[in-house]
Amino acid sequence: METGTSSVGNSGSSRNESYEAIKNGSWFNQFRNGCNPWMARYVYGLIFLIANLLAWAARDYGRRALTEVTKFKNCKGGANCLGTEGVLRVSLGCFLFYFVMFLSTLGTSKTHSSRDRWHSGWWSAKLIMWPALTIIPFLLPSTIIRLYGEIAHFGAGVFLLIQLISVISFITWLNECYQSQKDAERCHVHVMLLATTSYTVCIVGLILMYIWYAPDPSCLLNIFFITWTLFLIQLMTSIALHPKVNAGYLTPALMGLYVVFICWCAIRSEPVGESCNRKAAASDRTDWLTIISFVVALLAMVIATFSTGIDSQCFQFKKDKNNQGEEEEEEEEDGVPYGYGFFHFVFATGAMYFAMLLIGWNTHHPMKKWTIDVGWTSTWVRIVNEWLAVCVYIWMLVAPIVLKSRRQTTSGT
Repeated sequence: METGTSSVGNSGSSRNESYEAIKNGSWFNQFRNGCNPWMARYVYGLIFLIANLLAWAARDYGRRALTEVTKFKNCKGGANCLGTEGVLRVSLGCFLFYFVMFLSTLGTSKTHSSRDRWHSGWWSAKLIMWPALTIIPFLLPSTIIRLYGEIAHFGAGVFLLIQLISVISFITWLNECYQSQKDAERCHVHVMLLATTSYTVCIVGLILMYIWYAPDPSCLLNIFFITWTLFLIQLMTSIALHPKVNAGYLTPALMGLYVVFICWCAIRSEPVGESCNRKAAASDRTDWLTIISFVVALLAMVIATFSTGIDSQCFQFKKDKNNQGEEEEEEEEDGVPYGYGFFHFVFATGAMYFAMLLIGWNTHHPMKKWTIDVGWTSTWVRIVNEWLAVCVYIWMLVAPIVLKSRRQTTSGT
């Protein structure tokens, strides 16, 4: 028995050592070894980027080709509808691929298991499955595609919510690292400098938005958006600095940057031709700056999806302290480096999200070439996302106090 146990232990340790060697090796060695999750996540990200480019090409340059497909004969709205349906069909194929991966890898907790090998390897099978699932939606009738377009609104909202929680969790984690006992004294100056810089950027950003997007008193909607954002920053700061909360300056400052950025994106999404949006009117023609802005926005969306997908820790509950040591030791030995199921779920909802960006969240809204996330629907989606971000952040601040008072009330009775 002892010999068998030692042999199992030696094989397990050797597998862990080889796993660490793959992890710390070059990208070429990781790709050559095939079955490793660190290289796999970049391959999935590349597939997602290619799907984004296919959807963009179908919208801007694929209308003549799509007209030849008999399945599109019942499409209402002419060429614009063909472009929209092309985006939705590519998005549906991408969604199906990642949803299949989500179902087949959900609950994977151990490396070297069959599901771990499926997630990190089997690229020959996936290179067949992915194109096949991309082609299938082009054979479906327009009714199913329009139904998917309606469902994609909900899926894209789920993606925004996951991304929102991930961003707030990162800000909270960063603040906790700076406030840790061993680094509190040393990092005090860094915290104050970072918070001051963040608040300064927020103020400058709001002033520039007033200049660019509210040049006249008649621009009441933009004035409301910008002024309300300023109020929300003050509200978050006041609650964070309340004696009962005592969250410090850093988190509300970083959240201020986040909501100012969302507000800026929302106003920029207003349709071209609005008198209050001079920047949009200036970018009405397609030039190199417009193309660069489009490419940057597309890459930023892919990077945001990738970074959110590997951040499954922000959705895990804290473990029981009695079993925490044993579980952590076991996870260090053969636990997966990130949640595979969550990773693919984020990419599946991200497929719906990029479809909404490319069609302006409106299946009946024509989009010009080299544009992304433009239209009044896009503007209000961004604004609601900003308000929701503030609500979630405030709740994360006050929730411990509210729950503690409830427990005290319950124990007192």
